[in-house]
Amino acid sequence: MKTPSLLLLAIAFFGTVSSASAQFSLPKIGGFSLPTTIKTTRKTTTTTTSKVSSTEAASGLKEALIQGITKGADQASKVDGFNLNSLIRIPFPPDAQKVATTLRRIGLGSQVDKFELSLNRGAEDAAQKAKPIFLSAVKSLTFSDVWNILTGQKDAATQYLKRTTTAQLTTAFQPIIQQSLDKVGATRYYSDLSTRYNMIPLVTPVETDLNKYATGKAIDGLFVLVAQEEANIRENPVARTTALLRKVFGG
Repeated sequence: MKTPSLLLLAIAFFGTVSSASAQFSLPKIGGFSLPTTIKTTRKTTTTTTSKVSSTEAASGLKEALIQGITKGADQASKVDGFNLNSLIRIPFPPDAQKVATTLRRIGLGSQVDKFELSLNRGAEDAAQKAKPIFLSAVKSLTFSDVWNILTGQKDAATQYLKRTTTAQLTTAFQPIIQQSLDKVGATRYYSDLSTRYNMIPLVTPVETDLNKYATGKAIDGLFVLVAQEEANIRENPVARTTALLRKVFGG
C-alpha cells in the first residue's frame, strides 16, 4: 500500500524512534499507525518509510504554500481571471440585486453588464498586491503551525492564511480596490445605475458600500484559488515541481 504523503510528513516531526527497552505506538493519522519501535531478541529495530527531516518538512510546506500563493495570485490577476472564473466571479452586490433586475427590465442590461465586468476588472487589478502579505505569513510559520497544517484537512494551509492574513489583506486591499474600481470605471457605473434606479417612482433607494463588497469578494476569490493549489500539490504528483516537494509530499 502506498503510504500517504501526510504520513511521511508526520514522521518528520516525531523523528526516528530509537530505544533499546521501550515499546510503544505513536498516534494514528488517517487510519495508519506511525512507525513504532519493535523489540526483538537480537536488537531493537526502527521502522521508517522516509528520511524526511523536520527541517525539510517545514521547508517543503513553505515551498508548497509559496507555489500555491504565487500561482493563485497570478491566475487571479490575469485579464478575466475573476470575470470568467465561475468560482470567484464577483456578481452584482446581493443587497442591490433588485437594482440590476429592475434596470435590466427597463432595457439597461448592457450598463449592468459593464458594471459587473468593471467590478471583476478591479479585483483582477488588485490581486497581485496580496502576494507579499501572504508570503510574510508563510515566513512566520512556526513548527506548531506546520504540524497542524500537515495533519489537518486538505485546505488546512489556506485556513491558516485566512486566520492570519484576512484583517491585513482587508486593510491593504481597500485603498487598492478603490483605486482599481475608479480606474476601470466601476465606481462611476455603479453611481449612474444607482441614480437611475433611485429615480424610478416608488422604489426604495439602495446604498451599497461598493468598496467593502468588492474587497471582501476579491479576498474570498484569492483564498478559493490558493485552496485549489494547496489540494493540487497534496494530491497530484505532477504539481510537485521541485525535488523538495517531491521528497516531502511524495509517497
